[in-house]
Amino acid sequence: MASVETDLEIDWTTCELIERVPGKVSGRPIVRGTRILPEGIVNSYEMGESIEEIREDWPSLSVAQIERLIEFAHAHRGQAHP
Repeated sequence: MASVETDLEIDWTTCELIERVPGKVSGRPIVRGTRILPEGIVNSYEMGESIEEIREDWPSLSVAQIERLIEFAHAHRGQAHP
């Protein structure tokens, strides 16, 4: 499978949709109130899935949430962490 450059460091902690909960998904950034990793959403989009296809895979997320995660990742990819 082709590798997409979503592994570049993104500081998800500044996104209002993201939380870190110790012990939940190993403390990794997740979409608030879920166990969904934001990288999964972004990876799917960058591999060619449409917003609606992503919504079908993660029906607990709204289209607006999916769009915001993608927008955030593209705006913050590769920025230095404080």
